[in-house]
Amino acid sequence: MVTQIRQEGFHNSQVMQTASSIIDGIGERLTGSPNVKKANEWTRDQFTRWGLQNSHLEAYHFGRGWQNEFTSVRMVSPDFMELIAYPKAWTESTNGVIKGQAVRVVAKSPADLEKYKGQLAGKVIIFGDMPEVKPQSEAALSRYDEKKLADISHYEIPSEKSRFNPEEIKQRIVLRKAVDQFLHEEKAVAVIDASHGDGGTVFVQSAGSYKEGEPEPIPSLSMAVEHFGRISRLLEHGSPVELELDVRNKFYDTDPSAWDTVAEIPGTDKKDEFVMVGAHLDSWHAGTGATDNAAGCAVTMEAVRILQALGVKPRRTIRIVLWTGEEQGLLGSRAYVTEHFGARPESTDPAEKDLPSYLRKPGTPLALKPDQKKVSSYFNIDNGTGKIRGIYLQENAAVAPLFTAWLAPFHDLGADTIAYRNTGGTDHLSFDAVGIPGFQFIQDPIEYETRTHHSNMDVYERLQRDDLMQASVILASFLYDAAMRDEMLPRKPLPKDAVLPEEKPAPKSSKKK
Repeated sequence: MVTQIRQEGFHNSQVMQTASSIIDGIGERLTGSPNVKKANEWTRDQFTRWGLQNSHLEAYHFGRGWQNEFTSVRMVSPDFMELIAYPKAWTESTNGVIKGQAVRVVAKSPADLEKYKGQLAGKVIIFGDMPEVKPQSEAALSRYDEKKLADISHYEIPSEKSRFNPEEIKQRIVLRKAVDQFLHEEKAVAVIDASHGDGGTVFVQSAGSYKEGEPEPIPSLSMAVEHFGRISRLLEHGSPVELELDVRNKFYDTDPSAWDTVAEIPGTDKKDEFVMVGAHLDSWHAGTGATDNAAGCAVTMEAVRILQALGVKPRRTIRIVLWTGEEQGLLGSRAYVTEHFGARPESTDPAEKDLPSYLRKPGTPLALKPDQKKVSSYFNIDNGTGKIRGIYLQENAAVAPLFTAWLAPFHDLGADTIAYRNTGGTDHLSFDAVGIPGFQFIQDPIEYETRTHHSNMDVYERLQRDDLMQASVILASFLYDAAMRDEMLPRKPLPKDAVLPEEKPAPKSSKKK
């Protein structure tokens, strides 16, 4: 079967065609936008064309949709210059073409804003410090060497300190809200900050909120650091700068739903048990979401296409789900897991109300549903275009010998690392949180953090064809192995506050003795 999977995956691959259909044919896929709904529908129909069963969309409550339709930003004095800038999601449009004097504002706390009071009406705000720009001393294309893979394979004993500082994040959120409110009250016409990228790469996410009833900030944009720098220096030298902006954004308020795409290869003798695989279909809006995460969608889709093309009859049902809302906090996978497998109550701690959901302390108890015990495993792809180098065990030691054996046929493709440690930031966490074995693969970073992740350069040209083919083949083999083995994958112990569903008593026999 490994030979057949490799033959189909390397000689008849459709992974790049699938990727192009999502990236080029549909484009950016911000959750709640018309484009992400198109992607849901296209993937649903593509699964059906390939012969998968039960292909459908599952809705969950999201909030307001948003889409940028046009952006033009220019300096018109003291010189003419086209500027590279992108609006942040869920912020307002300009009122047609507007012109305004640029004013520099730097604030480390809400109190710092008071010195600008009465000075910002009709102005375009150049906000924040100028980032340091260093020469690019390393090759843009990066892969894990043996030393780095060895480091990843070494377990990290959990620290008492989280890599996230909730108080620091809370302070940033409070400052951002205070800035938005202050600029609105002062009647500034737009606010622009510097992207942390360079070379024309702009990393941009959101400033407003997708939640109904939240205020809409004034037009907020991220600008290429080199262009932000020129404006900043002119202002520092006392030279007036006038900017011209035309930003057209559209909100979608009629339907607060978002959707996940679901399809299956039906099982045989163990059809009521499931092996699940997924990736997130949504993206940010400045690029076309190629490495984050059309690449993962194309790989997971190609893996099930390979198995379907080979006529595989798995013992367990193989279910693929393409999520949305991942970029806003794993919303699609969390909603799906809550609906089907179990959940914890939301935190009621008032000190955490301004924190994003992934930083709040989980409530108690963990209430599980009957179908939780039917899922053998969930495999996720969401670390860019790089090839698979191994897999994170998420501290599930019992799967180590299984995954070691499953990777053995792919050592020639560079995949041989087993890491006991956890990894985070993507949809396998929704499954791990309810006691279902959830795994993310180790992938070469390529240009993920330096160029493509949430940037205007996250486009088709940044994909690595051979890497995506390699990942598709390995994933297809893992799905086959998990679906065919006699037992489900071993599980970690459930937390002590887990509440199991009540077992229904077996019906009594009506036969008389």
